[in-house]
Amino acid sequence: MRKQLLKENCKHDKEATSKRKHGFEDISDSELKHLIVDDKHGIIYCYIPKVACTNWKRVMFVLKQGEPYQDPSSISGSMVHVPGTLPLLKSLPRIEIKAKLKHYTKFLFVRDPFIRLTSAYRDKFEKDNDFYYDTFARDILRLYGNQPNPPQTMAEASASGVHISFYNFIQYLLDPQTERELPFEPHWRQMHRLCHPCLIQYDFIGHQETLQEDAEQLLNTLKLQNSIKFPASYDNITAPESLSGWFRTVPLVERRKLYKLYETDFRLFGYRKPDELLDG
Repeated sequence: MRKQLLKENCKHDKEATSKRKHGFEDISDSELKHLIVDDKHGIIYCYIPKVACTNWKRVMFVLKQGEPYQDPSSISGSMVHVPGTLPLLKSLPRIEIKAKLKHYTKFLFVRDPFIRLTSAYRDKFEKDNDFYYDTFARDILRLYGNQPNPPQTMAEASASGVHISFYNFIQYLLDPQTERELPFEPHWRQMHRLCHPCLIQYDFIGHQETLQEDAEQLLNTLKLQNSIKFPASYDNITAPESLSGWFRTVPLVERRKLYKLYETDFRLFGYRKPDELLDG
């Protein structure tokens, strides 16, 4: 049903297939950098940050190591994100990429776009994170947080109680200047732009909202259900019912603009339009 919905929406959605992209040939190698390949099991996984990607990368790592399979939960979460740890499809010759996309089992997991954004904000800006502070938060504070000279370091910012608000983050996403300089960072880039679901035919589309059941179903399909146990989710997950609290500080006009920015993700993957946040 999810695949059927995606197929129909791709047919009708010019934005999703993009005016310039009509097929696999139009996707550059750099746009394939989220696809992890496992030749031993004939699997391709497109990872989307903030959608159980650490746990799926753990599974892919364990599969790469071969039998007897380790418990994915025992694998370090930070290690699987280190570049070079998992083989990427884009590193292969183009002709091989095409053949593997045709014959391998391809899957991705998606999530309600607004919940994913909220989770990205919590993870990257509410916690102490030097990289995200230096690369993004200082500029966001300067441009939207009324801080002409933001603290130089994360430690200084924490000590003086300075942090970007959720609304500052949304302002940054809505500013056309943001993407003029660089594409959105993958934690908040639209899911269809990371995985190109209208140009690559995925065999399985899982949802974060039904993660454990979907993971079980996928492992069954791959005939791995007796060998691999998908790691249990942790408790600190962003709950759908908390959304209205997060968006309380975001004016209605900007909420609607944000929906437009992520509307293709909502539509393609069958997520309900959050009318309660968008109606005045």
